[in-house]
Amino acid sequence: MFNSFSGSDACKLLADGAQLVDVRSSSEFSQGSLPNAINLPLQSIMNAKNILDENKAIVLYCLTGMRSSTAKNYLVKMGFNNVNDLGSFKNYNCE
Repeated sequence: MFNSFSGSDACKLLADGAQLVDVRSSSEFSQGSLPNAINLPLQSIMNAKNILDENKAIVLYCLTGMRSSTAKNYLVKMGFNNVNDLGSFKNYNCE
């Protein structure tokens, strides 16, 4: 499926206070992450309501886009409304 959500879209949302969420494992996250990212590994996604603000936009990312896509589906099913999938961290291009 084609992902029409771009890096510049992510930058706009993040500038407006969106939550940047890294769904990689905690060990991957500890080796480096994007600025101000929250680590919520895919295997812990069911804890999202305890960690994320449902009233703020969410921008998800991982290594390749597979886990972030799966995480988006879970979050939408959990009732989160403004969930955006950046895919790979390589798509991030904010200053």
